[in-house]
Amino acid sequence: MNWSGLETLLNGVNKYSTVFGRVWLSVVFVFRVLVFVVAAQRVWGDESKDFVCNTKQPGCSNVCYDSTFPISHIRLWALQLIFVTCPSLLVIAHVSYREEKDKKYTALHEGTHLYANPGKKRGGLWWTYLLSLIFKATADAAFLYILHHMYKGYDLPRLTKCSLDPCPNTVDCFISRPTEKKIFTLFMVASSALCIFMCICEMIYLIGKRIFKYCIMQECTCISNISIKISFRCRFALVSLVLWNRQSKTLVF
Repeated sequence: MNWSGLETLLNGVNKYSTVFGRVWLSVVFVFRVLVFVVAAQRVWGDESKDFVCNTKQPGCSNVCYDSTFPISHIRLWALQLIFVTCPSLLVIAHVSYREEKDKKYTALHEGTHLYANPGKKRGGLWWTYLLSLIFKATADAAFLYILHHMYKGYDLPRLTKCSLDPCPNTVDCFISRPTEKKIFTLFMVASSALCIFMCICEMIYLIGKRIFKYCIMQECTCISNISIKISFRCRFALVSLVLWNRQSKTLVF
């Protein structure tokens, strides 16, 4: 693994994230990536070799293992991490595109900038960031559902029964270190659920902030219109008063 490249990526994601996004990034890196790289691969490294069935029929253990583990936890989590982190790369790519576009615009227009801050979440970048959050939460939820559907509530039994061909009859098969694997599975599930929660919180924060700014702008516009109306009425009243005074003086003379 190229740790310098990973550090650059994390710094780029962290730079354009909100508080909730930074918490999400910490959870992904500390509780998911590091656990996956350091511990989970070692725990599941022996799953095929130490999956034992009480028969010597050739091919029976392989067929039963494939039935018990349709997709390995390790490979499923690797795909999940890829799908979850890719949307953040899209945000960084969008910011880089805006920065490059701003440089070209500045060169053509003698120092005038197209964007006051290319990394500011406004316009298209706001929508890109929001869609990335939706995609990340959806990807995590989809993988949790797949894992739950395949392994019946994230459970790993000590003993499984298999009667598939070429097994001569119903045989008993044993999973190595099932308790340890179940603990790691539940830990990764809890980390994924926390990431989904942080994505939802960040979506609510972004949308709420956008609505609040819109309401403030509408209120300021309303106040400005009222001020203009009041100013117009005051001027009209002042002109009317001046004309009335002139008419009064004319009548007196």
